[in-house]
Amino acid sequence: MNKKLKLATTSLAGCFGCHMSLLDLDERLLALVEHVEFDRSPLTDKKHLDHCDLGLIEGGVCNAENVEVLKDFRQHCDILIAMGACAINGGIPAMRNHFTLEECLKESYLDGIGITHPQIPNDAELPPLLNQVHPLQEVVKIDYFLPGCPLSADAIWHFFQALLQHKTADLSYTALHYD
Repeated sequence: MNKKLKLATTSLAGCFGCHMSLLDLDERLLALVEHVEFDRSPLTDKKHLDHCDLGLIEGGVCNAENVEVLKDFRQHCDILIAMGACAINGGIPAMRNHFTLEECLKESYLDGIGITHPQIPNDAELPPLLNQVHPLQEVVKIDYFLPGCPLSADAIWHFFQALLQHKTADLSYTALHYD
């Protein structure tokens, strides 16, 4: 009997679209569960991370909590996979990198259209924002990059099939490009 691979997933600064693509595997998700056991993931609602074979991460790094989670994944996962444009290049969240953090907060909470009670949030429960949004590989070593926005379920399936067969995933242009 083959041992199941332990898989953890998380979403950092992004839209959660890549996790939705994982769910879009539909019936193939049941086939995947024959080979992997989910650890920390929105699918299990588990909050802490045990040692895992694979860590699947979507989203960029925008705050101190994202840095902690990413470093925890790198420490506990043998293989880290950056999934989606936000994880690989910062994606839409990195659009704020053209402005200072102060300018972003001022526009969002003080001077933005429709603001009725201007106040920049200041609560100890909120993780401090970084000055810029960073792609994952600027913070830790990443082993595989799966581009897309969001990544298609077919590309995820193809990647896992290759990985489980100890092969290199050869993702075609059509699997990664949307017209």
